[in-house]
Amino acid sequence: MPLSTVFRRLGRAPLSGLLTAGLLAALLAGCATNPDRLPLGMGADQVLQASGRPTSRMALPGGGERLVYSRQPAGQQVYQVDLDAQGRVVRREQVLDEAFFARVALDRWTREDILQNFGPPAEQSRVYAFKGDVWTYRYVQNGIDRLWHVHIDPQGVVRQAYSTDEPRHTDDFMIW
Repeated sequence: MPLSTVFRRLGRAPLSGLLTAGLLAALLAGCATNPDRLPLGMGADQVLQASGRPTSRMALPGGGERLVYSRQPAGQQVYQVDLDAQGRVVRREQVLDEAFFARVALDRWTREDILQNFGPPAEQSRVYAFKGDVWTYRYVQNGIDRLWHVHIDPQGVVRQAYSTDEPRHTDDFMIW
């Protein structure tokens, strides 16, 4: 059924204004929450209107720009939207996955590289066995809730990165 028919029928129902407003808000929210579905070729202004302000931005070679949209700390996705020099979408990708993590070059990537590619972590902590910060990102891999831990030394260099299962959704550990 065309959307215009839905709105026309809602207009005849009691509380039609409220229902119409609710439906419209839901439709608009859906657009704002899916940066990975932005059409290639879309302009930068349209991207910002549809997806809102990015978590971070970085310049790309050739005059382009990368917009990073993070759903951390509670969400499990981080989206990169790459714009070319003319401000058009040329790539959009959800980057919290093991294939993308493999691109992180230990002992070469820095705190800034992690921030620019993944945005802020879900959690920052310290552990006794490492002098530095541990940044943790929540993600899903093959339907399993996971955590990606990035160890950053005091000089800001990534020294270790590894994944573990997120315990809160397993049968062995439940939060009540």
